[in-house]
Amino acid sequence: MADQLSKAEEYEKKAEKKLNGWGLFGSKYEDAADLFDKAANSFKLAKSWDKAGATYLRLASCHLKLESKHEAAQAYVDAAHCYKKTNINEAVNCLDHAVNLFCDIGRLSMAARYLKEIAELYESQQNIEQAVVYYEKSADFFQNEEVTTSANQCKQKVAQYAAQLEQYQKSIDIYEAIARQSLNNNLLKYGVKGHLLNAGICELCKGDLVAINNALERYQELDPTFSGTREYRFLTDLAALSLHLYFSAIEEEDVGHFTTIVKEFDSMTPLDSWKTTLLLRVKEKLKAKELEEDDLT
Repeated sequence: MADQLSKAEEYEKKAEKKLNGWGLFGSKYEDAADLFDKAANSFKLAKSWDKAGATYLRLASCHLKLESKHEAAQAYVDAAHCYKKTNINEAVNCLDHAVNLFCDIGRLSMAARYLKEIAELYESQQNIEQAVVYYEKSADFFQNEEVTTSANQCKQKVAQYAAQLEQYQKSIDIYEAIARQSLNNNLLKYGVKGHLLNAGICELCKGDLVAINNALERYQELDPTFSGTREYRFLTDLAALSLHLYFSAIEEEDVGHFTTIVKEFDSMTPLDSWKTTLLLRVKEKLKAKELEEDDLT
């Protein structure tokens, strides 16, 4: 590693010397770019990530002088991948530069890819607000390029976090739109029942009984096969229980019945942590209503 570090520093010195010396404009930056590229690779091999990132930024600068925007964008991406190991904010900054350059040269699918990577970086830092912003941008770019599967992946991330933030209607709108779109695609239509299940759980979290039942009717119209699925029966069972509890006093066994319905479904179709969290919210509302009624009696 020490050997790689000394090689990197030597390449870097030679590159700076090229930039500061005399020479034809184009060849000077081309020669320096080649040396910065070698220096960055050696810094990477030495696991000197900050130095590697900084050197890739110097490489990007050379490519911009040569008006080679694609190469400059790639250098920014390489810098970001080095900074990811030490400085997430700097990695995001580099990827933002790359996205702008890819947009300039019409490489929108590449821009979408790195917008998604920025979202994932924010997600890893638990910065959900910024993650959602970039997942939405990425989804728009993928959609414009008709990369439907990737667009839907990003949209589902937005829906997932919207529900966590109790923005249930936003989440419902996204899941229903994906379900509607997926029906016309043989590769995607198998996932429709899952999207409608997610939307239905968000409806339950909202607690609007009229909206829940309207949604279930709407889902049957959207996909006539949905009414024969385990997901549909699960939602109708929970909606029916909610309706019963709305008009009746809640007993302890009613909360237990809710748990039984969830456990039975989970035993056949395992619930992920997102669904479990939302269903716990519904259960907590039932418990709160039970306690409230006990206080009144």
